[in-house]
Amino acid sequence: MNHLLIFLIPWKDLNMLLMRIITKYVYELLEKDCNLKKISIPEGYGVIVLNPNENYIEVEKPKIHVQSSSDSSDEPAEKRERKDKVSKETKKRRDFYEKYRNPQREKEMMQLYIRENGSPEEHAIYVWDHFIAQSAAENVFFVAHSYGGLAFVELMIQREADVKNKVTAVALTDSVHNVWHQEAGKTIREWMRENCCNWVSSSEPLDTSVESMLPDCPRVSAGTDRHELTSWKSFPSIFKFFTEASEAKTSSLKPAVTRRSHRIKHEEL
Repeated sequence: MNHLLIFLIPWKDLNMLLMRIITKYVYELLEKDCNLKKISIPEGYGVIVLNPNENYIEVEKPKIHVQSSSDSSDEPAEKRERKDKVSKETKKRRDFYEKYRNPQREKEMMQLYIRENGSPEEHAIYVWDHFIAQSAAENVFFVAHSYGGLAFVELMIQREADVKNKVTAVALTDSVHNVWHQEAGKTIREWMRENCCNWVSSSEPLDTSVESMLPDCPRVSAGTDRHELTSWKSFPSIFKFFTEASEAKTSSLKPAVTRRSHRIKHEEL
């Protein structure tokens, strides 16, 4: 007998399901094939921070009964009925929206931020203090995408001497950092000019120099104008950049971070 099983799954829920399956599979490959270790952070929480922008756990919000301060007896009956009707309609729409947005979320929830990891900046500092700073690695390289670039600059501000001593080179990909707004000092800006490069979204060919208004590090094209593809598209150049930086460190020379050997259109013109 032939059987046909049909699943009717909303597209949003299917995406969430696929993301969980893919994430689990990738973690298994990293542990089995790359001999990496999966660690829960911070200690005692039993969770793994996958996305620093969502570093919180959800707990049921305690129900608080608030007594109205207004004396409804002073209001006309018609006005009270109208207010009650509006209040019920508003609650109905809000409940419908919450269920539509997240059908599994039956109870009202609140966000409880994870200790020492409540923001991307805190997360970067926590990982540095508990893992990177304690590692035996002589050459540490960063690939910081988008807001990750801002988190790295904040890490430098908080741990400048340690970062300079341990980090060999930093590849930023379409970073949103701002050394002025983050109040990065002169010594940090000078170190970034020598040891960082930012591959930004651009329609220009890969490694073409891109003008910057910030006095921090060279900016070159990632070879794509799509923000989410900048890391993947620039990987060949990033690893070449890391190799040059490692070799320069070994020979006590400065790494060629300005990428002058690549296509620089307005310099050729």
